[in-house]
Amino acid sequence: MVWFRKEKQPIESPKEKRIQTEGLWVKCDDCKQILWKKDLEGGLLCCPKCGHHFKIGSRARLEMLFDDGRYKEHDAGLASTDPLQFKDSKSYSDRLRQAERNTGMKDALITGEGQLEGKPAIICAMEFQFIGGSMGAVVGEKVTRAIDRCIAMKLPLVVVSCSGGARMMEGAISLMQMSKISAALARLDEVRKPYISVLTDPTTGGVTASFAMLGDLNIAEPGALIGFAGPRVIEQTIRQKLPEGFQRAEFLLAHGMLDAIVPRKELKGFLARAFRLLRAWDG
Repeated sequence: MVWFRKEKQPIESPKEKRIQTEGLWVKCDDCKQILWKKDLEGGLLCCPKCGHHFKIGSRARLEMLFDDGRYKEHDAGLASTDPLQFKDSKSYSDRLRQAERNTGMKDALITGEGQLEGKPAIICAMEFQFIGGSMGAVVGEKVTRAIDRCIAMKLPLVVVSCSGGARMMEGAISLMQMSKISAALARLDEVRKPYISVLTDPTTGGVTASFAMLGDLNIAEPGALIGFAGPRVIEQTIRQKLPEGFQRAEFLLAHGMLDAIVPRKELKGFLARAFRLLRAWDG
């Protein structure tokens, strides 16, 4: 009766079961719903239950905005030289090397040139996984070069911000990027080519205090944290309780600091329509 003998299956240990399911599910930070990771990725990292926008990487951002996900990257080889030889719990050089290994990038911003609904444009996207998307000399230089290309090629510009602010490991050098980029944007304005700033979660510090708020249109993703100093610092300074939702995109829109809040799935179409309205591709 060997034919009817039931073979015993090896019993999986709890550790083996955990390995098989690890990373397949994601918990929404807003509604706390447990989400199938592939479903989440298919929806541009937006929660299908409540619409919460998860952070999205800079390369995925450019692929989402450019036609067919294709673009030409500029200035990919620029990297910081650690001018101050800065060191805290670890050296700045070590932090840069670790960030490069984690992201495959030399610094916290990618510049891409491609087609936006059939029309040429340059888009810069910040990468939060690279030292919090902080702005140092390289980020400042890459944004400035992108602006100069827009002037030379008569193209519109989009910058997608996702940053903790200036990179303090570079001291005053990082703060100088604020005025450097602002001056370049003034030159772009002189040739009448539009710049749209897209603020995502989070956009804070020196980035907010410079190019993130200097767009011809300033738009944000839903629920994005936007501000200069953090809420806790502000409360301790003014010794007052801040309003509910303070520094969130919806609060800023209601108080006139943003022009629109645009869901991620609608962003590409919104940018193309806005550029057509601003006559970005005329002349």
